[in-house]
Amino acid sequence: MASWSNWNFQDANSPVMEQLIFFHDHTMMIIAIITVMVGYMLMSLTIKSFNNRMLMENQMIELIWTIIPAIMLIFIAMPSIQALYMIEETNKPMLTIKTVGHQWYWSYEYSDFKKIEFDSYMKPTMEINESEFRVLETDNKLVIPYKTQTRMLMTSTDVIHSWAMPTLGIKVDSSPGRINQGNFMANRPGLFYGQCSEICGANHSFMPIMLESVNSEAFIKWIKNF
Repeated sequence: MASWSNWNFQDANSPVMEQLIFFHDHTMMIIAIITVMVGYMLMSLTIKSFNNRMLMENQMIELIWTIIPAIMLIFIAMPSIQALYMIEETNKPMLTIKTVGHQWYWSYEYSDFKKIEFDSYMKPTMEINESEFRVLETDNKLVIPYKTQTRMLMTSTDVIHSWAMPTLGIKVDSSPGRINQGNFMANRPGLFYGQCSEICGANHSFMPIMLESVNSEAFIKWIKNF
């Protein structure tokens, strides 16, 4: 079993996730500034006397406290729109993988190759090693080459599932009778984990996602030996 020190979020492994982390930090900085300003004003009103008790209206003050929040919203909206376009943009994918959600496991089909498809079930607790993660390990993992634009086609056979991989910044719903699309590009090799993030039934928490990012030579070798 993995130690508690290993239970934390994995580092970003895609340009989209790096952009989302930047947007989070950017927004938190603005929120921190607003919090400090509002806290300072509240403290000033608490410890000081009211010097303008007879003030009924001031158009300049009203104009300032209308324009400043609007400017702050613009500073939040611009990187948000940029990140949104990066998430939705699919630019000449080099690899396409079809993902099918079931209750409660995933099926993968490598659409660019013949007869490469498999199911991915969660490993039972009794079968995992000391270095593996409970409820996150699978018997068959998804293998992709890093530095390669990859497109994921998502659908489902029963209810709505959601294929989510936080380290890659991708989360796409798998809906029955519909094909949704997502894309990502891994920056480095490694083993990464995700889970279904849609409440899809009794065993919703037992359909993990396990993805291994390898170099192109190892990926081609895996394809040939499948």
